[in-house]
Amino acid sequence: MSDMESHRSGQDTVDTPGTVKAQSVRRGGGAPGTRGRTTIADGVVEKITGMAARDVSGVHAMGSGMSRTFGAVRDRVPGGTKSGVTRGVKAEVGETQTALDLEIVVEYGVSISDVARDVRENVVAAVERMTGLEVVEVNIAVTDVKLPDEEDEEPEPRIK
Repeated sequence: MSDMESHRSGQDTVDTPGTVKAQSVRRGGGAPGTRGRTTIADGVVEKITGMAARDVSGVHAMGSGMSRTFGAVRDRVPGGTKSGVTRGVKAEVGETQTALDLEIVVEYGVSISDVARDVRENVVAAVERMTGLEVVEVNIAVTDVKLPDEEDEEPEPRIK
């Protein structure tokens, strides 16, 4: 078999000392972990981001007042589209990077700059660890402050 025929058939001819020519079969194209492509949906990154942001002390809620109100109603409707965990989170996901926008409500008395820094650190760590994507920016809009004597804006459930 000529070199060209050997190459086309996917086999290499190998000379080993003390033996006649042996043939080894070449399979695949590299390590199994590198074959194929992985895509991560925006919603996956949004859920990871929402969970990581809520874990930070001083974050009372996610989203603006209106989105929280509508979200609370939507959560009670069967088949509601967006999960409560992603409320106040928007992700733009590329092949290797992601950018995140968050709306948060902080508790009265906490340092907003400290809470924002902690949210950024927690979100970046969680998203990069779980997805392997590089987080290029985390934009945070503080939409409200939860006062100690304020009640939550979510409507009362009809059934107890």
